[in-house]
Amino acid sequence: MKKYLLLIIIALAFIGCKKDKDCNCGIIANDGITNGCYWLEIRNDCSGNKKKFCFDQDIWMSNYVGDPFCVTNQPAW
Repeated sequence: MKKYLLLIIIALAFIGCKKDKDCNCGIIANDGITNGCYWLEIRNDCSGNKKKFCFDQDIWMSNYVGDPFCVTNQPAW
């Protein structure tokens, strides 16, 4: 009985833990310009997936491959 109670307590502790990572953030893996789109390809910290996002020239010019970057107006990818 004590064994089951301990397992339940451990399971509840893991369920209640908050993720430390922001799943809208990642590392810039690549960048470029295509048809007027200044894009940054970002590898998501949570999923490891890469996705390209278009930004204005000012944002594109001030961020570099290898930099951390968050895309706040998009769902996690």
